[in-house]
Amino acid sequence: MKRFEIQQIAQLPPQILALEKEAVGEGFRFLTRLITEWQSGVNRFDAPGECLMAAYVNQQLIGIGGLSVDPYAGSNAARLRRVYVAASSRGQHVGQTLVKALVARAALRFQIVRLCTDTSEGNAFYTHCGFKRTDDAHATHIMLLGDT
Repeated sequence: MKRFEIQQIAQLPPQILALEKEAVGEGFRFLTRLITEWQSGVNRFDAPGECLMAAYVNQQLIGIGGLSVDPYAGSNAARLRRVYVAASSRGQHVGQTLVKALVARAALRFQIVRLCTDTSEGNAFYTHCGFKRTDDAHATHIMLLGDT
């Protein structure tokens, strides 16, 4: 297994374009949306409690994910967004480690983390990460943090 590291980032790395191309090839357009929203300033994961994290192996971007205030819930709710790991790095705990780091960051400010996925693989992954299914109209999974 390759050694990887998770870092909080304040700018989109240039390598995001290669990761986006791979994601689009798999039918996922959310990295395109990440780039578009970042460039327009709509979402830069810079509000209080928000962050964008990246996974690297040998300084090569292999994964990304963000945490934002959930616009569909109260101010005590975070939303996990734009989590993607390169196919060549899956099955090596990169995604789990990235999600764990994002949840740890969320616990500093929020009481709940919510997300939305539309694939069975995503469902299995987030359930494995400790999230519970929900019937909410704006989320498929939730995780309660701390004393809620």
